[in-house]
Amino acid sequence: MTGGALGVGLVGCGGFAGFVLDAVAGLPGLRLAAVADPSPERARRLGARHGVPALGSLGELLERDDVAAVLIATPPATHAALATAALRAGRHVFCEKPLATTTEDASAVAHEARLAGRALVVDHVLRYNPLLRAVERLTGRGLLARPRRFLFENDASDEDLGPGHWFWDQAHSGGIFIEHGVHFFDAARALLGSDPVAVRATAVGRPGGPVDLVSADVVHPAGVLASHLHSFTHAHRAERQLMRLDHGFAETRISGWIPVHAEITAWADEDEARAWEELPGLQDELLAVEGFRPHGGERIAVRVERNAGSAAPARGRGEERSVPHRVRAVLDLGGEARKQYVYAQSVRAAMADLVRAARDGTRPVAGAVSGFAAVAVAEAATVAAATGAEQSVLAPGPALAAAGRVPSEGVPA
Repeated sequence: MTGGALGVGLVGCGGFAGFVLDAVAGLPGLRLAAVADPSPERARRLGARHGVPALGSLGELLERDDVAAVLIATPPATHAALATAALRAGRHVFCEKPLATTTEDASAVAHEARLAGRALVVDHVLRYNPLLRAVERLTGRGLLARPRRFLFENDASDEDLGPGHWFWDQAHSGGIFIEHGVHFFDAARALLGSDPVAVRATAVGRPGGPVDLVSADVVHPAGVLASHLHSFTHAHRAERQLMRLDHGFAETRISGWIPVHAEITAWADEDEARAWEELPGLQDELLAVEGFRPHGGERIAVRVERNAGSAAPARGRGEERSVPHRVRAVLDLGGEARKQYVYAQSVRAAMADLVRAARDGTRPVAGAVSGFAAVAVAEAATVAAATGAEQSVLAPGPALAAAGRVPSEGVPA
């Protein structure tokens, strides 16, 4: 710490590193101390842009007394070793996802964080997105039941992923499930409130090229199913993503892999209808995420259609209720034009989480257990796709406890 601020050293000076440093610039309690990269030119350019020393390695960063935390912005296969070295040196760690490319390595990093007594935050940006946070809060208020079904379809761009890009090399990226899918395995775990138990998966490759489309059906307890599909096959302008949550008497649809717009349709009784109508007045509370700076264009709009259905009890999956009123709610963060802003602010909120955890010793929102759990289901999906056989998913509690690596956080409430 210098002047009360957490001194951060960044390792990996590629394009994403520049995005992260711009996102966290001016964050209270944080100060960039130095950057490092094996490429002297990349390190020099980024260091000069932010007015800090440019070094050649993590080792050089760790020699500096003003580096209390390490920000890892390198390709996935390097994350575990870099995080381990930083933790053993007594530094806090902010790690770009995934935490590691194998469950064994993810478990080892979690263990090192516990031994070192240092904060570890994984950049699972969906955990810091106001729309997903609002869905969790509406669930906590009882207006939405815990989802009984989770679906995510992601038709993403490969426009910047040339044939030689490390993304296609499983030895470097871990494959699509691990490099990208961890975001959504983690989001499903948070929204469903449970650890998955099994997964079936499929992977499809383009003719003469790499695997560019994968799907996974992930079974959670109590008969809950989460379905995930990722393709990297589109132009940027043709990308499309949809997350759908089935709450029984309600449905949530969230658009964008960086979520910017949500629509909820729900059937409600009179008390619930009145509670829904009050939500626009609670907008700031529902969309609040510490470290995320609103831009002023966020909105929550609710319309209740009273007696849109019969007052006679309706039944689904054994649950019977009288819900005659139809609710239509829109939660918006400014639409597609605000996607990059929301992305940057979600990264900023994740870094604010690290600052808070390092300062106060609090449990991070997306910490070591979240990192491990996402890698565990991603690794199981990768094996399931390769073998055609259903795979069990290691639950973080038993897995880490069995290795003497007791979790520092539990399944999200």
